[in-house]
Amino acid sequence: MGPEWILALEQTAGRGRRGRAWINPPGNFTATLVMRPAEPPQQVALRSFVASLALFDAFVAATGRTEPFALKWPNDVLLNGGKVAGILLESAGAGQGVSHIAIGIGVNLVASPRPDQVEPGAVTPVNLMDEVGVRVTPEDFLDLLAPAYARWEAAFTTYGFAPVRKAWLARAARLGEVITARTALADTEGRFDTVDDQGNLVLLTAQGRQVIPAAEIFF
Repeated sequence: MGPEWILALEQTAGRGRRGRAWINPPGNFTATLVMRPAEPPQQVALRSFVASLALFDAFVAATGRTEPFALKWPNDVLLNGGKVAGILLESAGAGQGVSHIAIGIGVNLVASPRPDQVEPGAVTPVNLMDEVGVRVTPEDFLDLLAPAYARWEAAFTTYGFAPVRKAWLARAARLGEVITARTALADTEGRFDTVDDQGNLVLLTAQGRQVIPAAEIFF
């Protein structure tokens, strides 16, 4: 069975990272791509970068503009510095393998949550309509996103993570700037140096080079 996109025109119990609620007003985009990957789990997880690049391309196709958009590690898309889209990967499997992966994508097409509905210090939510004056239906956005994802998926499965990583870094938000990575144990501040070949965030800190596999990023 091949990959399958599922588009939800209404969502009443959306969920983001760490189990947080995802607020999804009517007219916004919520979809999930379900796949049966062949790679080991650590390689499967790199599809968040594939999805990020596909979203970037879909936004460019919808607006005709590149400059307002940037990719925020590990799985958000920014528009004029605010969060316009998020990605959530979930997998299922037995033993050491992954039998299915679900790539959930939410995009603020016409409305965005209030700042008080997101975590304190998080990037302010924005939407495509208010920021650039472009109205896109969820169905039309999927028609842009699905082929964009297929192109990047082909690059990923054919050539590995290297070309995906290079393209992602070229679109990365705050690369070379000082940012804060927050985990359940600590906050780490440092200059955003790169993303390594495992998809980890690399910060240059006062204590040296820090490799961070998972965190929330604050500017």
